[in-house]
Amino acid sequence: MLSKVWAYIELIRPAQWVKNVFVFAALGFSEERYDPQSFLTAIVAFISFSLLSSSVYAFNDMRDAREDALHPTKRKRPVPSGRVSPGEAGIIAVLLAIAGVGLAWPLPRGFLLTAVTYLALNLFYSLGAKRLVLLDIILIAIGFVLRALGGAAAIEVDVSAWLIICTFTLCLFLGFGKRRCELAMLDAPGQAASYRATLALYTPDLLNQLLAVTGGIAVITFLLYTLDPHTTTTFRPLIFTTPLVFYAIFRYAMLIETGRHPGPTDILISDRPFLVTAVLWLVLTAVIVYRGKDVERYLPKLRWPGTPPAVKTAMSPRKTEASLTGATNATP
Repeated sequence: MLSKVWAYIELIRPAQWVKNVFVFAALGFSEERYDPQSFLTAIVAFISFSLLSSSVYAFNDMRDAREDALHPTKRKRPVPSGRVSPGEAGIIAVLLAIAGVGLAWPLPRGFLLTAVTYLALNLFYSLGAKRLVLLDIILIAIGFVLRALGGAAAIEVDVSAWLIICTFTLCLFLGFGKRRCELAMLDAPGQAASYRATLALYTPDLLNQLLAVTGGIAVITFLLYTLDPHTTTTFRPLIFTTPLVFYAIFRYAMLIETGRHPGPTDILISDRPFLVTAVLWLVLTAVIVYRGKDVERYLPKLRWPGTPPAVKTAMSPRKTEASLTGATNATP
């Protein structure tokens, strides 16, 4: 009985719920971060997306059981290993989808629409779009953007366009990195194509180029976000976290070449330097978000784009002499 329950837990992959932290992005970078009700609403939105994503995982495993059985690591999953039947996985997928939409129903209609769009997008992906090269990764990245937009819709705040673009390009980078990991793991001739048809069209050289482009754009958009007038007004010291962003991007690019990790989530959990970097960035960002003005007093003063340089006007010798004379002749 316990083994069956554990198999069900493996099927819904709670470790993957860390991807849904994008829901909190809008809350963290808005004035609503001080509102307890908005925080509770964001938690409900996070749980809703977690249930919906688990529904997608169960549905995907039900459809891909035969292909996953050929994969060196995915064959250990509950459905391809036979611990959970495809029928059971389908029932769990439906129940989780109903629960996720049910949690989204009382929230603002914008969030409900975003959550349903996310579910429909993933169903489209599972039913065939994942076999379309390049489009498969773009759809995955859009799924992360929907998480960020859903978090903003849940608490009804605006979200920076730079933050959305940065999320999209970063997730493209992570997605192409995952394909690179899969190719490194499935290095036998024809093995990649037998597992997933699109992997036959992704070559290491192509993926290296796509990783270089998307990784570079992700860093640039993050820098543009930190230089945005609204960002510099509220979270000015955020730009000082840039070295951590560079290190995380470079570290991920290095690790995917080894073929020891199936994807970004495994790298985040198992690679200590990458995990420490991610946690340190999150901690520093939280400190900047909540205590940015206090932190800024201890940092170098920067001139931001669009602002004129500070000019110190020196007094002329006559004015200086007159002011000194006036000070001397002043009546006590």
